[in-house]
Order: sequence, then structure tokens, then C-alpha cells
Amino acid sequence: MIKAMYIFIGAAFIAAIFSIFLVERATAPNETQVVVPEPVEVMCTADAMQCPDGSYVGRTGPNCAFECPPSDVLTEDKSDLIVLDLPQPEAVINSPLHLTGKARGGWYFEASFPVTLTNWDGLVIAEGPATAVGDWMTSDFVPFTMDLTFTSPYTAGDPDFMKNGTLILKKDNPSGLPENDDALEIPVRFAP
Repeated sequence: MIKAMYIFIGAAFIAAIFSIFLVERATAPNETQVVVPEPVEVMCTADAMQCPDGSYVGRTGPNCAFECPPSDVLTEDKSDLIVLDLPQPEAVINSPLHLTGKARGGWYFEASFPVTLTNWDGLVIAEGPATAVGDWMTSDFVPFTMDLTFTSPYTAGDPDFMKNGTLILKKDNPSGLPENDDALEIPVRFAP
């Protein structure tokens, strides 16, 4: 009888082990293993390219490509509010810089509006008022003129990007309210 009990316990033990094996086998995931490659870190060279807007960009992304900002973001058409006749965009400028153009009467306050000249890094190198030539209290275009004196931030032998600058014609905003702010930005290049 003891022998039968040992046989029964042994059979029960083997049956339990076998059932555990069958349950694990049935619930085991698909044995096909997918090997995922480790991501490879890309190191781009440190060279730069000049974009059509005059800015410089480095290589970026997995293909180390140059990516210039889209041109529609660079300039906004404000010809229904202000037009700059001189200087033209990308013009090489010297001091004194003579500006001419026309702006709607609402661009002026007290017959003038502020003009700022910055270097490639946005540092202000000159500023002053452009003056209306005629009655500015109208919704029509009114001509303006200005002579802006500055010291060129570019000297011969400097890196080419240092030739770049921006001429900013700001709508005069005596209210100080941000919703009344506006500006026309023109890229220019400095002569040595």
C-alpha cells in the first residue's frame, strides 16, 4: 500500500510538471526573435552654407544636410503699407545711407517713423527718423526720405557673414500697444 502511495504521488508529481510545461508552452510568445539594430549616432562635419537670405546654416539631421529656412518666412509683403525705393534688398551700402520711399499716412506719427540699422547679429549700429515729404495725415501713400550715418561693422578680411545687416523701417506707434506694431525688414550688405 505504501508502494502504491509512492507511485501515486510520483505520478501526480510528473503530471503536475507536465501540465506546467504544457501551460507555459501554450502561453509562450512566438519564438521568432526580431533583432532591432542599435541607433547609430550621426556626427556631421562642422562646415556651413550661406542661404539665399544671407544667413548661415550648419549640417543637420540623419543625412547631415543643409536646411535653409523657407523663403516665404523670410520676407513678408507690406507693399500695401510701405515701399522702400532705395536701397533695394541685398544692396551694398555705405554711410551716409540715403533712403527714399513711400508709406501710408498711418505709418507715420508727427510726420516721421523710426528706422534702425543692425549688423548680422542684430546689434543696432544706427537709428533715426524717416521724415514725410508732404502731408502725412492721410490714408494715401506719402513719400519719405532719410540720411542715415553709420560706421560699417565689416572690414576687409572679416568673414563674409559679417557683411550682412538689416534695415528696419518701423511703423510709429505712440500708443505702445503691441497690436499696433509693424515693421518692414530689408536685408542689406555692408561695404568695407
